[in-house]
Amino acid sequence: MNCDTQEEVDDLWNRLSEGGKELQCGWLIDKCGWLIDKFGVSWQVCPSVLVDMIQDKDAMKSERVMGAMLQMKKLDIQRLRMAYEGR
Repeated sequence: MNCDTQEEVDDLWNRLSEGGKELQCGWLIDKCGWLIDKFGVSWQVCPSVLVDMIQDKDAMKSERVMGAMLQMKKLDIQRLRMAYEGR
């Protein structure tokens, strides 16, 4: 599910993960922003801006975003933007 704001990410994440399981992202498990709800259905809750940041022509920006994302379960737009901007 694509979200335009962090509030949307947080709301969907909280509602869908209740009684379910959050998946930890990592180099071996490419499941950033993914969770499994209480019925066993998998969901990816993703901020819309993430695609633009990852597909940026500046490889350094893209790599920083990927590095930040790989440390997250629920995706955080502010932390992704900070990585994108090199802060």
